[in-house]
Amino acid sequence: MKPDEIRKLDAYFKRTFSNPQLQVKARPRKDDSCELYLDDEFLGIIYRDEDEGELSYNFSMAILDIDL
Repeated sequence: MKPDEIRKLDAYFKRTFSNPQLQVKARPRKDDSCELYLDDEFLGIIYRDEDEGELSYNFSMAILDIDL
């Protein structure tokens, strides 16, 4: 993803969840997605989806049963 998209997503997550410790980071060798972290803990992947001129972002988070 482009740096300006990452900055916008970073601001969105911080604002939406009222948590300045959330960070959106670029993924190495991938340009269609980025990663969301809480401090140093990986939370999930944000995918960029462009279809028929419509742009959206999808957040995917796996939750392990041992974490529940």
